[in-house]
Amino acid sequence: MPDSNKLIIFDTTLRDGEQSPGASMTREEKLRIARQLERLKVDVIEAGFAASSPGDFDAIRAIASTIKESIICSLSRANERDIARAAEALEPAARKRIHTFIATSPLHMEKKLRMSPDQVYEQARLAVRYARKFTDDVEFSPEDGSRSDLDFLCRVLEGVIDEGATTINFADTVGYGVPEMIGHTLKTLRERIPNSDKAVWSVHCHNDLGMAVANSLAAVMIGGARQIECTINGLGERAGNTALEEIVMAVKTRRDHFKLDVGIDTAQIVPTSKLVSQITGFAVQPNKAVVGANAFAHASGIHQDGILKARDTYEIMRAEDVGWSANKIVLGKLSGRNAFKQRLEELGIALASEAEVNAAFARFKELADRKSDIFDEDIMALVSDEQNAHEHEFYKFVSLSQHSETGEKPSAKVVFAADGKEVKCEGQGNGPVDAIVNAIESHTASGAELLLFSVNAITTGTQSQGEVTMRLSKSGRIVNGVGADLDIVVASAKAYLSALNKLQSKNEKLNPQL
Repeated sequence: MPDSNKLIIFDTTLRDGEQSPGASMTREEKLRIARQLERLKVDVIEAGFAASSPGDFDAIRAIASTIKESIICSLSRANERDIARAAEALEPAARKRIHTFIATSPLHMEKKLRMSPDQVYEQARLAVRYARKFTDDVEFSPEDGSRSDLDFLCRVLEGVIDEGATTINFADTVGYGVPEMIGHTLKTLRERIPNSDKAVWSVHCHNDLGMAVANSLAAVMIGGARQIECTINGLGERAGNTALEEIVMAVKTRRDHFKLDVGIDTAQIVPTSKLVSQITGFAVQPNKAVVGANAFAHASGIHQDGILKARDTYEIMRAEDVGWSANKIVLGKLSGRNAFKQRLEELGIALASEAEVNAAFARFKELADRKSDIFDEDIMALVSDEQNAHEHEFYKFVSLSQHSETGEKPSAKVVFAADGKEVKCEGQGNGPVDAIVNAIESHTASGAELLLFSVNAITTGTQSQGEVTMRLSKSGRIVNGVGADLDIVVASAKAYLSALNKLQSKNEKLNPQL
């Protein structure tokens, strides 16, 4: 059994986090995040749900082939097809885990599964027994555990541990729990189940009532949980999941209270947060704990005076310990290709070929001609732009011109490639971005609905690149497109085309609820 004084960090950004509407990631984007999670020293990476789509299967297999330090996990429903698919995807992994689940609440069993409690009990046991044929590391989750009957939970969990489940993950699937309830439920389960000591106990909380972190910590302190399932930035379905950065820093900062260790390299927290935000297009709110832009800002005169006299008067942790630091200029227009390539390696960015490195370097030199100071965030944005261009080439931005003045209707001319053929189009709108969208739509006629348009500065100063996110909806599909450029109007065109590319993709997937 693992060290009882260590808290296992199980990251599900690539699985549950991706279930946020519009947060779907490509194989290469998932690989970039997985590499960064390994740098963060996450214990377990849930890389996806292998049976959900061919794309998810390929991404899990690529991650399993690449990551060596973290355990790689795939989710599966409690059936042989899902489990076999997960095992196949995980086959190259140095360390692997199959995570299987089935609903145990009366509501879910009756309305969703249409199964009796006895059928669910047998299905759970059979699933774990089958998963053990592929690996000794099997996790089981009772879906909607917080609304399940306690006696039935005891019966099911005793059964799956008897079949060889090594981790039991209590899932608060709909964020129904409150801290005291979650903590005491886990404590009661561990006390009542005779073989509970043969498994590591875990918790998976959703943030529907804003208590995911509190519920998870209560499960640790009261219930004896030694694994927490969480995501970067609290990303996830509906209101999100337990935020990894908050859990880790709570346990490290208040070690006097929790008396537990975590193996996370906390200096990688902010870089990981920024990477996930940049890839998914989900901006981090400024007042977000640990990773928000204002997390270590002090505006009050009294606070500022205290900080100047003694830092710990108003700061319980150091900004640099979680990866915050002043933006460091690392490269400029005179920097060579080798320096650029080395910086990519330092940032954990691995490009697939020398051709991709050359293309990214060409974009870097172009940016350096237009912007005097190049920051790490700029490099991450241009590399992401380059990788997206290689992965989704149906629509590709070429150029634009736009005219806007007071009293006149804005207009735009956009040139882009559609399946390799150059297209020129024009449009008018209520503003320059509206004109660009109308111009593109005059050719694509996608009929998509724009749900979100947001602009964020990648770095500080008026020379900062603008990062634009466009969220589109069509026929029940929701996708995010992200574009970056010194000109936010150009960034807007790139973002819209990026979103159209994702709508163009037929990579449908099935998302479980856990």
